[in-house]
Amino acid sequence: MSLKSQRRMAAEILGVGEERVWIDPEKIEDVKDAITREDIRRLIKEGVIRKIKDQGVSRARARILHKKRRKGRRRGSGSKSGALGARVDHLKEWVEKIRAIRRRLSELREKRIITAKTYRYLYLKAKAGVFKSISDLHQYIKAHGLRRKR
Repeated sequence: MSLKSQRRMAAEILGVGEERVWIDPEKIEDVKDAITREDIRRLIKEGVIRKIKDQGVSRARARILHKKRRKGRRRGSGSKSGALGARVDHLKEWVEKIRAIRRRLSELREKRIITAKTYRYLYLKAKAGVFKSISDLHQYIKAHGLRRKR
């Protein structure tokens, strides 16, 4: 006699699939005699029938990859997905850059390295996106002789 109906009832009671029902191989005779749901519940309480733990996804490989990335590996162009605009928000990039440049311009004006007029001129250039970075701003000042004459 098969245990198909007992397994099905146990699965319904335990709320799992039939594959996840474990029946004690030494107590198979008791399970064969169980024909009602009440009998199955009693066997579950006794521990003759149990549900097998749900199998999860191992994080072992993920941990290894994370360690490697922390070391700086696996970061090449072949590992990147998505366009540059998707990976780096252009607006945030611009805001960071312009704030740094404007901060430097204010410092130069306060230290009286450039005049107020030059400050305004460079400020508008920065707004127009002429300077790529602070160092680019300094190169421009040097090349065009915009430092205040002492």
